[in-house]
Amino acid sequence: MAGLGDGLAGTGGVPARQTIASRAKGGLVVLGGFVALLFAIEVVNTLMMGALTRTFGLRPRSADGLLDIFTFPLLHANLNHLLSNSLPLVIFGFLVFLSGLRVFLTALAFSWLGSGITVWLIGSGVTVGASGLVFGLFAFLLVRGFFNRSWRQILLAVVLFMGYGSILLGALPFVAGYVSWQAHLGGAAGGVVAALLLRPRTPARLRES
Repeated sequence: MAGLGDGLAGTGGVPARQTIASRAKGGLVVLGGFVALLFAIEVVNTLMMGALTRTFGLRPRSADGLLDIFTFPLLHANLNHLLSNSLPLVIFGFLVFLSGLRVFLTALAFSWLGSGITVWLIGSGVTVGASGLVFGLFAFLLVRGFFNRSWRQILLAVVLFMGYGSILLGALPFVAGYVSWQAHLGGAAGGVVAALLLRPRTPARLRES
C-alpha cells in the first residue's frame, strides 16, 4: 500500500500543482482581460456622452430590454462605479476560476442571467453595472462548499464572509436607493443556482476513496 501511495504522490503531485498554477494563470488572464474590456467600454461611453448607456442599459419590462440583459453588466454609470466593481470582480472571479473554466463560465452565466432577468422583471429605470456578477460569484463561493461537502471550500466561504459579507446588504431594497438591489439579489440567486447545479452527483465518501 505504501508503494501505491508513493507512486500516486510521485506521478500525481506535480501535475496537480501544475494544474492549479495553470488555472491561476488562466484566471488572471481572463479576469484581467474582462476588466480591461470594461474600462475600454467606459472610456468609449464617456467620449460618447453616455450614448452606450442609453442604448444598451437594461430597460425593465420592455421588449428591447430583453436584449439589454446581455449588455448591461458591461456598462457603468461612471468611472467610480466601475472601480468599485473591479476589485471584487477580479477577486471572486479568480477564486471561482481556480475550480476550472467550466465552473467559472457556469457561475458567471447564471449570475449574469439571474441579475438581468430579475432587473427586467422588477427593476426600475435604466440599470447598468457588473455588481450583479460580483454578487453572483460571491454567493457561489459562499454556498458551494456546503453542496460539495468540502471543508476547504467552507473555510474559504467563512473567510470571505468575514471580509466581504457586508456587501450582501446591497441585496436588500431598503439599504440604498441609488443601487440596483434587484441586480444584486438576482445575481446572488444565480450564483446559488450554479453551485447547486455543479454539485457532485456522488456521495462525498465515494469521491474521497
